[in-house]
Amino acid sequence: MGFYVHPNCQAASFALNTLGWMFSMVCMGLAKWRIWYIESSAAPSRGLACVGMWKVCFYQPYSLHSRPIACHRYTYSDTYLPLDIRIGQHLLLAASLLALLGKVLTIMGLRRVYAGELQKDTTCNLFFASGVLSIIGGIFILIAVMWNYHAVISEEGIRFPPSLHIPFRPDWQEIGSSVPVAFLAAFLLLLSGLLTISFQLAPDNQVYPEVSQE
Repeated sequence: MGFYVHPNCQAASFALNTLGWMFSMVCMGLAKWRIWYIESSAAPSRGLACVGMWKVCFYQPYSLHSRPIACHRYTYSDTYLPLDIRIGQHLLLAASLLALLGKVLTIMGLRRVYAGELQKDTTCNLFFASGVLSIIGGIFILIAVMWNYHAVISEEGIRFPPSLHIPFRPDWQEIGSSVPVAFLAAFLLLLSGLLTISFQLAPDNQVYPEVSQE
């Protein structure tokens, strides 16, 4: 017998998918994926550099709460970007698009359920496809997070243009605050996908026990 989940669970899954999609969009725009501490270089290179997936910002003095001196947005013509950032950009974009498409499919499935159009194959396929898309999107974000983590742990450098006055490699670097946001987005998308896939319509010929009246 198939496992039945109340349609309200799918509404909760839709809410989780929406939150995951929002966090995935937010983490893309943040610059604090890697925090670079630059001390040994001469001014104006001394300070903090926040390396993101789509931009790099330079702070001075060493405070993330101060206003950045300058932010440089990457373009597709920037050949100096390492492979992990280039692939991370595409993974995050794909994850956001997949989560958005999953939202649309979930809405279509919920519309059928609440409207009483219980066509089992069609409705379950909609929820199943939505769940798969959400799970793939969550995996894409996790790959970008883990690759960024490996780059920080390995102390990999980036050959920024001389005009940015950022050295190839900082004195030390650490994980930025954007990573927990991305990890939360991945978790929400994965959880939403698993809940959505678990949905199946109740059997048409349910058997109810007879209650004897004396």
